[in-house]
Amino acid sequence: MWQVYYSPTSVEDVLRLLAEHGPDARIIAGGTDLIVELQRGVRQARALIDITRIGGLNRVCLEDDGLHVGPMVTHNQALTFDLLMKHGYPLALACWHVGTPQLRNRGTIVGNLVTGSPANDTISALLALDARLRLSRADGERTVPLADFYRGVRETALGFNEMVTDVVFPPLAENQRGAFSRLALRRVHAISVVNAAGVLTFDEEVVTRARIALGSVAPTVIRAREAESSLLGRELDQHVIETAAELAAEATSCIDDIRAGAGYRREVIKVLVRRLLSRLREGDERGEIPDAPPTLWGGTRGFSPRLAGKTICHRHKGLEPIECTVNGENVVVQGANNKTLLDMLREDVGLTAAKQGCGEGECGACTVWMDGISVLACLTPAPRAHGSQISTVEGLAEGDELHPVQQAFIDEGAVQCGYCTPGFVMAAASLVEEIRAPSREQIEIGLSGNLCRCTGYHKIIRAVEAAADGDSRDSRP
Repeated sequence: MWQVYYSPTSVEDVLRLLAEHGPDARIIAGGTDLIVELQRGVRQARALIDITRIGGLNRVCLEDDGLHVGPMVTHNQALTFDLLMKHGYPLALACWHVGTPQLRNRGTIVGNLVTGSPANDTISALLALDARLRLSRADGERTVPLADFYRGVRETALGFNEMVTDVVFPPLAENQRGAFSRLALRRVHAISVVNAAGVLTFDEEVVTRARIALGSVAPTVIRAREAESSLLGRELDQHVIETAAELAAEATSCIDDIRAGAGYRREVIKVLVRRLLSRLREGDERGEIPDAPPTLWGGTRGFSPRLAGKTICHRHKGLEPIECTVNGENVVVQGANNKTLLDMLREDVGLTAAKQGCGEGECGACTVWMDGISVLACLTPAPRAHGSQISTVEGLAEGDELHPVQQAFIDEGAVQCGYCTPGFVMAAASLVEEIRAPSREQIEIGLSGNLCRCTGYHKIIRAVEAAADGDSRDSRP
């Protein structure tokens, strides 16, 4: 899929490599879209530049010019930053709706922006928040308003030699409220049919400023400007809300695709904008993200170790080995520099429990732990494992004693055909290490990235409940 894989240790090295390789290079962070595109041949890249080992890129900080979000902040990490929850709630809520725990552990906010799909939830949230992007290259940098960043479907103003190094937006003030709403074809792990984000500024109960962004209704995310104007100088009574919802639906002719027709999308816009404004009127927009949402970080803090020293390079058919720890044993692999982590584990290390179910991050059958964090091995490049600790279900037991989750799966009859079981066990084991006594809701969220095609969910959930009740190991409260 690629010819050379770089793991730089500084932004300067990234920009140098981009300038050196030109259009043949792609930056990879989560890779949750890029790997699928490369496998399908939709996108070509001779060189991948992995920025996940560079320190300081997953920061969120409040400065004089706004709230800053670094390019390596993942969707799950976003949910743990108090600054984002307080001053950027629409963005945090959009991150909560992205994918599944495993995907949110790898996917980044900036990656969502750069991919450029009009259905990407964080774009709408950040457009409503009036965000701007800092684009850096080897010979300088520039700042671009997010509204000017998109030129068409998946087309952006990002040059081939540029990297998004910062996202900044005005923090929500005490007299501002913001929210995000969406409709998808499934409760989780589904692309938005329509999404909407809004930020309102109030003087007492009167709206003095409004920004409403709509996603998955046009080739790019758009503003509903007439709806915004209709709110100014008004209190949010039902008539004002209904008028704004109608005007929002007229903001575009709406796209028509396999997920929904244009007419249906217009009706959905009305519903979402009505719902969003009603919640902002009542001030209860912050109740959607559950308390202590599972991240599947196990006993870690959700941050992988950084690299130091020179840029590491792995070439396809090169002699550079991938050196890592797998289930507590040092492993040196050659010939896997162009593979996914799943293929390396199965073909080169001989660990075949993790399965290729979909190859797109849809099923969770390939769930493993990388540095203690649950990830999808089918979407993780093998060279990313260099210097990391990888855990698979084969290493979960301690000697002859099965992990409590493994034993509970046996006791509760949670194993059906068995194909999905390793992924479920790894996700569940991570969950019970993270949350000592998870609620039913937390279990369902923690397992939302895993599919059982035998429909054995009830026994699986009972098994996790039993494992949590009987597990006396140390875990994070």
